[in-house]
Amino acid sequence: MSQNIKHTKIKNTGILYELLTRQITVDVLNDIKKSPAIEIFKEFFNKQTELGKEYELYKILNEKKYSNESHAVKLLEAVIKNRKNLSNRRLNNEKYNLIKTIKENYNVKDFFNTRIPNFKILASIYKVFATETSKENFGPIENTDSHITLVENIINKTKSESQDSTIIENYKDQDKDLRLLTYQVLVDKFNTKYKSLNESQKNLLKEYINNVSNTNSLKSFIDSEVTKIKKILKSHLPKVDDEITKIKLSEAISHADSTTKGNSVKDKSVVTLMRYYELIKELEDVTNRKTT
Repeated sequence: MSQNIKHTKIKNTGILYELLTRQITVDVLNDIKKSPAIEIFKEFFNKQTELGKEYELYKILNEKKYSNESHAVKLLEAVIKNRKNLSNRRLNNEKYNLIKTIKENYNVKDFFNTRIPNFKILASIYKVFATETSKENFGPIENTDSHITLVENIINKTKSESQDSTIIENYKDQDKDLRLLTYQVLVDKFNTKYKSLNESQKNLLKEYINNVSNTNSLKSFIDSEVTKIKKILKSHLPKVDDEITKIKLSEAISHADSTTKGNSVKDKSVVTLMRYYELIKELEDVTNRKTT
């Protein structure tokens, strides 16, 4: 009996795509004018490459929705059939060259040390593809579980569950061009859409992206920011003349500590912090108008 194979990020086309687009965002936030990730993305994930073609199949199984199981099964079978038309030899060569290029431009440990929100779905797609198109063997239980996971994902109706996904996913939902259009449009739209962010908001996004897999470091950063925010808001409280506004501001201060309850940081904590930064901007604008 052949030994079962373990799934790894480095072989998964969907995960490689997610990590690369995440790296593009990191580079843009860090004001890197010529991001290596952009050129890597352009070279390896275009319509002519096997990686680009396989990713489109990943995308279908990850995003397409049907209302009943029979339709979901048919979709899965159709996608598998299309996957069999791809060249495993070319795909493996492209993955090898992709990983080699990533290693030449980034710290591999940092690059792959990132939490993927839809990891289970992407891992299941890889296992199904590998089982159906190569000699890789994940065992009957894992293979069955992977098929079930994908069918269930297809028949799950899209709803507001994305509201509590990562902040990057929230931004993607607001402007899907950010990750689906060409690399230049991606950068241009990001710069245009978020050029109004102040330094505190930009730093928060950087910390979130860079430490999304290191929850202890991220929580420590957010806790320190909450302390700063409370101090700033309290300094503005005596300057507020409107009683209703003063009451709401006091409530905002008292609720600031609830931003990070428990030992883990949830995505909504980052969103809440972004809103606190926005509130501070508004208060500072009001104060500036009064003094001019």
